[in-house]
Amino acid sequence: MSEKHKKAAKAASSYKKGQELKDSLTPNKPVRTPGHPTKSHVVLAKEGDKEKIIRFGEQGAKTAGKPKEGESEEMTKKRESFKARHAKNIAKGKMSAAYWADREKW
Repeated sequence: MSEKHKKAAKAASSYKKGQELKDSLTPNKPVRTPGHPTKSHVVLAKEGDKEKIIRFGEQGAKTAGKPKEGESEEMTKKRESFKARHAKNIAKGKMSAAYWADREKW
């Protein structure tokens, strides 16, 4: 196991897990997780009777964020590339991490 993964595993042991995490989240409302070693957000995705905890977004990544007036061409291309690369997974809907990353971070 790499050093990075060992640190992540050690840090993750102190986070809410399973039912405790599920109880603390509002369905379909993403929450930032600044203390998580690898993922920047978590959401309790709910479609019908199905519920699933999804962690998404790279911690510390420089994402394009929401489109802004006068946005640089580089950020526009970055956003377009993400959406094109993950289009198939984004189309899967609320039960995929790509959907939430597109909605929150891009």
